[in-house]
Amino acid sequence: MSMTAQPTRRMPLPFPIAFRASGALVERNFAAARSYWRTFVSGFFEPVFYLFAMGVGIGALVGDIQVDGRAIPYAVFVAPAMMATSAMNGAIYDSTANVFGKLKNSKLYESVLATPLQPAEVAAGEIAWALLRGLVYSCAFLLVAAVAGFVQSWWALLAIGVCTLIGLAFASLGMAATTFMRTWNDMDYVQLAILPMFLFSATFYPLDAYPPVLQGVVQATPLYHGVALVRALMMGELGWGLLLHVGYLLALSAFGLWATTRRITRLLMT
Repeated sequence: MSMTAQPTRRMPLPFPIAFRASGALVERNFAAARSYWRTFVSGFFEPVFYLFAMGVGIGALVGDIQVDGRAIPYAVFVAPAMMATSAMNGAIYDSTANVFGKLKNSKLYESVLATPLQPAEVAAGEIAWALLRGLVYSCAFLLVAAVAGFVQSWWALLAIGVCTLIGLAFASLGMAATTFMRTWNDMDYVQLAILPMFLFSATFYPLDAYPPVLQGVVQATPLYHGVALVRALMMGELGWGLLLHVGYLLALSAFGLWATTRRITRLLMT
């Protein structure tokens, strides 16, 4: 009898048990991360390098820029975008390449299904781990930005929660996309999607610097909404309009979770 056929007859686990089961997969990933901790840490440095290269280096040439009628140092403008990028990077790396290796190469999930875990708990555990990685990156980045003097408000502490939401959106979408990939070459599509968002989500210049025809395209990207939220909190500029960004990321996260659960169940149950 095939191991993957058995889970079709299982009843859904009660929520407390399902939560603990997903946590066991997170614990397994944490133990495995000790063997590749250098790779884990390296994902944090890219946004930091961009912050000091663009924010400080180019910022010395640019000086202050006008944002909503307010003059701010260029580094202060760039820092929130790099923090949001840290959350995105941490979540997307683990929910794509790491999940793909377990799904296609090591066949880890087939072994996992021999335990009480079901596909939905596998999806929840992997997304939670990717979320934790993004959260670690963003917390460390906020500390660096604060020490460097690029944080202007104590509201920036709430940006950690925003980065958790950014991580959830990208982790769930990333894992859903990974289930459609056939070979390692398909990972190039991940970079093809991430790089334009990183460059053109109002990260390095304000939205009104774009041509009007492109502003709508920029506003449709998930990273733009994350950047807008983190920037508002780090600069202490709060308003009801921020709820629109929160709603966008929540809706995207819900869709990603639904798509991931549906796809991973289909793959592991057949």
